[in-house]
Amino acid sequence: MTGDRVLAPQPPADGSKPKGPASYFPSIESTYGRPVQEWLDLAADRLDDESHMAVVTWLKSEHGLGHGHANAIVAYVRAARA
Repeated sequence: MTGDRVLAPQPPADGSKPKGPASYFPSIESTYGRPVQEWLDLAADRLDDESHMAVVTWLKSEHGLGHGHANAIVAYVRAARA
């Protein structure tokens, strides 16, 4: 893994619901049974050498994620690195 690890967000302190791609993270954890940090790490590793859609496709085909969930993970990592 590269030095730019993207950390999973903490829930909003005011108790509100997360916005943007992070709004998918609770559902991702409950649906696939793995912490969102694992998915972020997997995506971050692949994004070093592959495009956004290539990583989305890989998450869908190799790990069984739905398109929206895979896209949210990749989009979050890309935005955090920008």
